[in-house]
Amino acid sequence: MRTKYKRVLLKLSGESLMGEQGYGIDTKRLGEYATQIKEIASQGVQVAIVIGGGNIFRGLSGASKGFDRVKGDQMGMLATVINSLALSSALEAVGQPAKVFTAVNMFPIGEHYSKWKAIEALNNGAVSIMAGGTGNPFFTTDTGSALRGIEVEADVMLKGTRVDGIYTADPEKDPTATKFSEISYDEVYTRGLKVMDLTATALCKENNLPIVVFDMDTPGNLAKVIAGEPIGTLVY
Repeated sequence: MRTKYKRVLLKLSGESLMGEQGYGIDTKRLGEYATQIKEIASQGVQVAIVIGGGNIFRGLSGASKGFDRVKGDQMGMLATVINSLALSSALEAVGQPAKVFTAVNMFPIGEHYSKWKAIEALNNGAVSIMAGGTGNPFFTTDTGSALRGIEVEADVMLKGTRVDGIYTADPEKDPTATKFSEISYDEVYTRGLKVMDLTATALCKENNLPIVVFDMDTPGNLAKVIAGEPIGTLVY
């Protein structure tokens, strides 16, 4: 099968790992993700992954409840490490080698992240899972995934979500919302669309990293995006 991309940065939200549970990690959803990721890796696509931590703890909402913002963000970083370990375990269970890298040194939980080690793992056929965001407070995992995607020289950032692309409004709330097949970074900004935070969008724009927003929860969709099928929304 022909693939459109050689190396991708896959951004997964922590919330999506909850599946139907409403909290924590749904092992069924985790297994579905692992199977989809193995499917594209077996086609020779190099896969780097960043996962959010919102299913366990979200720094911003913690700060609104009285947590110190820096400590709240650090708790959120640890949540991403838990999710990354869970995904690496699920990948290894289906026979796909994976390696966890952490933004702050957490050996032996994961190897301390460096661009060259992550790329070496990709070249050796392993999935590189990059945990802990950027390692700094005040930056989201969206920004972390933009940064890591640029660092490992990915062809595209694939943002796996619950919806099948970017709409003029929230399709879950507004039935008249229409979907974009493609949209520029600037239009995302001027329309105030909640695709990613501004820092992440600006980073992608400045470094020419295109983003494809698609529905990751439908098995087989990841392979379709890799094959170049127009199932999501391209941000360029």
